[in-house]
Amino acid sequence: MTTFHAVVWLDHQEAHVLMFDREHVQAQRIKSRSHHKHQGKPHDTQALFGDMAKALAGTHEVLITGPGSAREEFRDWCKTHASAVAHTIVDTIASDHPSDAQVVALARQYFKKFDQTTVDPTLA
Repeated sequence: MTTFHAVVWLDHQEAHVLMFDREHVQAQRIKSRSHHKHQGKPHDTQALFGDMAKALAGTHEVLITGPGSAREEFRDWCKTHASAVAHTIVDTIASDHPSDAQVVALARQYFKKFDQTTVDPTLA
């Protein structure tokens, strides 16, 4: 599916990558390969962030959401390791643990202001 927008909800254990257009949503869940959960040990974010960057390839605008610091860590990681993805990240928004449908609704509302002023390139 060709999509213009994506929203990612993430923490240090997993990411929900939700690509969507006006009528469709394609969801992918990416789990961390680290087994260190809340034990004060460093998170294995390299593999998680790498898998997320691959999943976001080709998306035009990405909104990042989730609790904690993982949002900004992913944004910073992309600047160094996945510059094409870094250029598509438009914002990060803190959120708790919403359902995938709630995350997409948040993203649709966020991107609505852009959709009304620009043409969706997937329709051209």
